Amino acid sequence: MNDYKSTVIAVPESLRKAAAYIQSQVRDDGHWCAEVKSNTTVTSEYITFLYALKLPVPDGPEPWISWLLSEQKYDGSWGPAPEIPGDISETVEAYFALKILGLDPENQVMRKARSWILANGGVARVRIFTRIYLACFGLFPWSAIPELPPELIFVPAAAPCSIYYMASWARATVVPLLLISHHRPVFALPNGRSENNTYLDEIWCDRGANKNIPYSDSLWSMAWQLDATSVACTIVDKALRYVNGMRKSPWRSAARRRCLEWILERQEEDGGWAGIFPPMHGGVLALYLEGHHSTDPKSPYQRGLAGLEGFIWTDERGKRMQACVSPVWDTILSSIGLLDAGLPGDNEYIVRSNAWLLARQDKDRGAQSPGDWRVLNPNLIPGAISFEYFNKWTPDVDDTAALILAFVKKDPSSIDSDSVVRAIQWILGMQNADGGWGAFDRENNKLFFNQIPFSDMESMCDPSTADVTGRVIEAFGLVMKQHSKSSGPIEKSLLTQSIRDAIKQSANRGIDYLLREQEQSGSWYGRWGANYLYGTSNVLCGLANAHFIDNSRAGLINQSIRRGVDWLVNVQNTDGGWGECLETYSRPALAGQGKSTASQTGWALMGVLTLLPVTDLTVRRGVQYLLSTQREDGAWTEREFTGVGFPNHFYLGYVYYPHYFAMMGLGRYASLCGLKVFEDVSE
Repeated sequence: MNDYKSTVIAVPESLRKAAAYIQSQVRDDGHWCAEVKSNTTVTSEYITFLYALKLPVPDGPEPWISWLLSEQKYDGSWGPAPEIPGDISETVEAYFALKILGLDPENQVMRKARSWILANGGVARVRIFTRIYLACFGLFPWSAIPELPPELIFVPAAAPCSIYYMASWARATVVPLLLISHHRPVFALPNGRSENNTYLDEIWCDRGANKNIPYSDSLWSMAWQLDATSVACTIVDKALRYVNGMRKSPWRSAARRRCLEWILERQEEDGGWAGIFPPMHGGVLALYLEGHHSTDPKSPYQRGLAGLEGFIWTDERGKRMQACVSPVWDTILSSIGLLDAGLPGDNEYIVRSNAWLLARQDKDRGAQSPGDWRVLNPNLIPGAISFEYFNKWTPDVDDTAALILAFVKKDPSSIDSDSVVRAIQWILGMQNADGGWGAFDRENNKLFFNQIPFSDMESMCDPSTADVTGRVIEAFGLVMKQHSKSSGPIEKSLLTQSIRDAIKQSANRGIDYLLREQEQSGSWYGRWGANYLYGTSNVLCGLANAHFIDNSRAGLINQSIRRGVDWLVNVQNTDGGWGECLETYSRPALAGQGKSTASQTGWALMGVLTLLPVTDLTVRRGVQYLLSTQREDGAWTEREFTGVGFPNHFYLGYVYYPHYFAMMGLGRYASLCGLKVFEDVSE
């Protein structure tokens, strides 16, 4: 008990220091935005992209070389995350970029990388996207790239194989690639221009051999494995190869025009597309190949280049390109972290951050307001928010649900605001038939796309996920909880009875989905955070709020919560924290295993607090881990990546994750202990 008391006594000071730290990081206009770390691929691709277009590298080669070298692993490779072994595609791209930047191939660093590449199969082993980048310089034959004819843009939106049944990130990347595939560019390298360039021959295992490496198994092999979907996709690919040969047909000209119109229509205010690097890089290159390379700063081409430059991050380690930026996400979660820590809703940091967020919510009532989600869902009223500064075409459910949490935690009466009600209505309209929610689109579940030859990263779709669905249920539950406490005139409420009924019906379907998705272990898979710790935390926080929506199935839900909490208790590390390695995406048996991190401990602590008392040993040990790992300046940091872009392929390190998730965990603990962290403490 004394141990419990000493823990409780230490928490308020920890939270005050944590709040002071995050407040010191706020931008001038009231929002937060830290670096989004990722692997070296986007930086490598940006370097070679600039070389192709004969554009200078910002601030010269040195800061870029410095950062790339700082990311190299001891064995000479580069990998998806600091804690993940090397990857052949990333290592080839980094080697190529460093050579373009002027690093001598006989430099010890390059020799080490070259040895690793050759020991792991050489250039022949790279993924499809890397093949495309290399083909643009004659380093891989275009005949070894899957077909992507521009005529695909004409497939009707409602057809299962249309671009609108691809995930938003895939769709925004594929359309520029349709034009790039048509042009099949071959840019010059320092040794000249050639369709069979030898610039990287030293990292081919068999120099001089035929580089036309097949990108998929043979039809006979697929048939032998009884893989009907892959057989069908390969037959379609061969048919598309014929279509792409019709380069001078009238259809081709019309298809190119439509692709170009699609790209120009979706260019954002900052010059980018979809708020992520691949479509921005591809969009600019497509414009260039179509002859749109004006020097006018207001031209789409120059604006696209400016948008890419806006993603550059610079510090003492050098310069690199971010895969995306996270201002809305960071601001929402920082705000929730401060509120959970005990700051009042009228605190100036909360007020300013919420105002900043409110200005970015989509409230366009026009029938033609932007958004690819509207193509297959045309009658849905806008009300969402996106992850980035500028991404009006692809807002997402997760940010929008978190926005509701931030607004209602700040001001419970906001459940009756236009902002919250519109966000609720938009989320209701984005629910899938299986009861869950995906991130960006509705019914984006044509999983056969993951078996087409182009999709070797298996991330072409955006189906329902437990982590997003859990956050939606948490938001809906908080809204209904505050409604049950309200005493205002019901007849004047924007949160009408029909909307409340829709929330109940929708939430029950979502809960059914979550109950079906629970693993035998009691955990839930995490699509956007690593991995079962993230999914389980999100779902438990949602299910814990379910009784505010409908208490008729409390027994079943409580049983599910108990199983989830039991799993978290069982995977707690001996140091009191929680951690899970990224390898769990390929080896689920490792679920819940890994070095403790502050972000994952924050997730787990929020999860166990949905059921366990604050005096429980598991809870106390989790709290003590966070207290012991907090820095003197009040921050939590971690080297590990706990964010996920594409499982097994692309991971993200959100710099603020360890901080605001630790604040949430400690803040909810403090609240359950009855602590008044900021009482009588000046702001």
